[in-house]
Amino acid sequence: MQTRLGPRPLPLHLGTALMTWASSESAWSLLKQGSPTSKPASEVPESLAALLPEIAALEAKAGPGQFEQALQREIRRRQIRLADGVLAYQRNDFQRDLEDPPAVWREGNTRLLDYGATHRAARKRGTRAVLVVPSLINRWEVLDLTAEKSLLRAMAAQGLRPYLVDWGTPEGEERGFDTTAYVARLERALGYVARRARRAPAVLGYCMGGTLAVALAARRPRRVAGLALMAAPWDFHADRTGQAFLLSTGPLLAEVADRVGELPVDILQTLFWSLDPWLSVKKFGRFVGLDPKGESAKEFVLLEDWLNGGAPLAGPTARECLVGWYGENTPGRGQWVVGGKRIVPSKIKLPSLVMIPSGDRIVPPLSAAALADPKKGLKKVTRIDLPLGHIGMVVSGRARDLCWTPLIGWLAALPSRRARVVAV
Repeated sequence: MQTRLGPRPLPLHLGTALMTWASSESAWSLLKQGSPTSKPASEVPESLAALLPEIAALEAKAGPGQFEQALQREIRRRQIRLADGVLAYQRNDFQRDLEDPPAVWREGNTRLLDYGATHRAARKRGTRAVLVVPSLINRWEVLDLTAEKSLLRAMAAQGLRPYLVDWGTPEGEERGFDTTAYVARLERALGYVARRARRAPAVLGYCMGGTLAVALAARRPRRVAGLALMAAPWDFHADRTGQAFLLSTGPLLAEVADRVGELPVDILQTLFWSLDPWLSVKKFGRFVGLDPKGESAKEFVLLEDWLNGGAPLAGPTARECLVGWYGENTPGRGQWVVGGKRIVPSKIKLPSLVMIPSGDRIVPPLSAAALADPKKGLKKVTRIDLPLGHIGMVVSGRARDLCWTPLIGWLAALPSRRARVVAV
């Protein structure tokens, strides 16, 4: 079994917990009356000062030094629980065991996986083909995590023919790709699917893949039957809550990407960490209490493997995203240029679906909602708000009913149209 490195970057997650817990002891030594390092009562924040009489009363009842000892025991308990949770994950035997469908098209390290190849319902004449575009950062496996939690297999079982873009890992000339190069590759993949299906396929984009899918639809509208977007960021300044770290470090990280040729996985994971620094501590603490052979543990391990197994981001694309998207909000302002064309959603007249998870902490709902704005968003748009999270809309227990079913129904109901199949 391959050694697991997660949660990545592990030193950052462990350091966050240890420094915070250590600061609790330091804070107590500053607050404790009579301590050599204690502060005068006038300098103690009101919120903490209000607790001191209660703590003093409890300690008087229990005995001198009891609160400090209890604090140390609790810190130790949390340290052990976090370490046990991480080790239990790293040593777990579960591995994703689904067989990938056949690859029917390749270019560089990118390939198209035909999820309809083994489903009779998806092989019928006139079946709606769907080009599925995941993010460049996190790999596609979250869309096909297990046999029961696979959006792609559910689509095929319902008579759609999904063709998934597996971006692979950027190597060679791909390390010099900007978003124009990636969208150009999508255009060629779309052309292949259109020729194979003899009809214009729909395009489904998830997360950053949705942002790229908007550019694809804007550049090749005659080849696209409809555009479906799941948690696709667009207006990067609509809600910057929780993104201070990313915004402040964006230019510096862009410089790193320029010099290294890519933005490494651990730096990307640090950006996700900044959205909720305590998430790993909480979830690995809960993992300790699960049956290591149970279904819940299996899903946790597979999802964590996916989260920790992303790909680096090509240098020029990293700069474009960090400085252009997050810093200057070029998509939201209608200034994002792909292959010489400004990408303006309001000029896209294709049938469109925008799905917005209200609990999304990775893509703020207001950012994704910009694509459904009556004035600046897509013209023929259906908006669906979901009481789910960014990942939960794909793999949670409620994903099938709340997200998959309306998405598949919308794709299946799109009118058929012949595609222009001339070469790109």
